Amino acid sequence: MAVINLTIDNFKDEVLNSDKPVLIDFWANWCGPCRMMGPVVDEIAEERDDIKVCKVNVDEERELANLFQISSIPTLAVVKDGNVVNGSVGVRPKKDILRMI
Repeated sequence: MAVINLTIDNFKDEVLNSDKPVLIDFWANWCGPCRMMGPVVDEIAEERDDIKVCKVNVDEERELANLFQISSIPTLAVVKDGNVVNGSVGVRPKKDILRMI
């Protein structure tokens, strides 16, 4: 499944109303660790069709970043049934990300 670029406009449909768990990657272009995590998150999106994978550019979507109280990036959040059930800050190995889901 392709990565979904999450915005405040599609947040409700893609995350809150999702029938699948959602992995959200909060990132920015200028963030080196984010660039390290990006390919790992993309790989998870390609391999797993039982989850939704979304990315939020915190510079472009400040309202979403504030909603999730993002203070450091990269940050990953796992949302199930509209609730954040897991999360992590910083670079994580793929196996650790998959365990979060």
